[in-house]
Amino acid sequence: MGLKQSTKRNKKNGRKLIIFFVVVSIVIASGAWLALSFQQKIFAPNVVLDSKKAESFYVPTNTTFEDVSGLLEISGFLKNTESFVWLAKIKEYPERVNPGHYLLRDGMSNNELVNMLRGGLQTPVKLTFNNVRTSEELAGKVARIIEADSSSLLKALRDTSLLNQYGFSPATVPAMIIPNTYEIWWNTDAEEFIARMHREYNQFWNESRLEKADKSGMTPTEVATLASIVDEETVKSDEKATVAGLYINRLDKGIRLQADPTIKFVLGDFTINRVLSRDLEIDSPYNTYMYRGLPPGPIRFPSVSGIEAVLNHEDHDYLYMCAKDDFSGYHNFAKTLRQHNINAAKYRRALSQRRIWR
Repeated sequence: MGLKQSTKRNKKNGRKLIIFFVVVSIVIASGAWLALSFQQKIFAPNVVLDSKKAESFYVPTNTTFEDVSGLLEISGFLKNTESFVWLAKIKEYPERVNPGHYLLRDGMSNNELVNMLRGGLQTPVKLTFNNVRTSEELAGKVARIIEADSSSLLKALRDTSLLNQYGFSPATVPAMIIPNTYEIWWNTDAEEFIARMHREYNQFWNESRLEKADKSGMTPTEVATLASIVDEETVKSDEKATVAGLYINRLDKGIRLQADPTIKFVLGDFTINRVLSRDLEIDSPYNTYMYRGLPPGPIRFPSVSGIEAVLNHEDHDYLYMCAKDDFSGYHNFAKTLRQHNINAAKYRRALSQRRIWR
């Protein structure tokens, strides 16, 4: 009996051991599977881009986590949105949503994506503007690149108290904003844009440029104001320094600038080809036929080439200029009023022959 009972106990214990090892094996396998599953959710590629090139992803200011995950899903950037949401919550991204412009790369893992978004590791955008006449035009161009809308940008460009902080006014702010290409954060607001432009202005006006302006007897704002007139007078880069020298000659001699672009500015129409006598009678501080010296501020956002033309103007004796009658875009320059009147008569005849009355 004792031997039989011992044999039975051994068989029973053997079965228990088998069951134990099976259970342990299942647990280990399950753990390994769970570990692999977690690893897949965290580190496996989850961003899929059709073009295989980096794609821009914008997170607007005040966006919620639900908005971000929804935008990612709608855009089709994720293989599996649920795994992204799972990891994002573990890493507390919903409480740390940062606005901005982010570049997604094909094959990014959830871990890379969440870390980038949570850390606010955005990529700047390129903002380029030139050949801008009005604040409305500038606001429209900038608003197409950054988050700030055109109305808020235009408001900032006309905000006297804001601009006074930087030593400018709505009339002189075009002198502060230097046309160029800038790398800027996409979520820049209107006031931050003004601050950034002022920093760029300070960098632009280095010691060399300030010395040249001082030698010409002008402040940077006055240089920019004259440059804006030069820009409107000619589109020919090789002629700008000549035009600038002419106007500096008139300023030095106390002669009215009599610049047609300032009249077009007063009229609010730069497209007109012929300035009429009645236009010269409009009483405006920008009417350089009526008032001596420079107008209160730039008549457009001056170009860098216009500013450089003023700072490096030609030294000559010209006092008059008139567009050439061949409509080449170049001008005839004159030292005397007599010669200028001859040039002006030729141009007026050419306008009449082409039936251009305005």
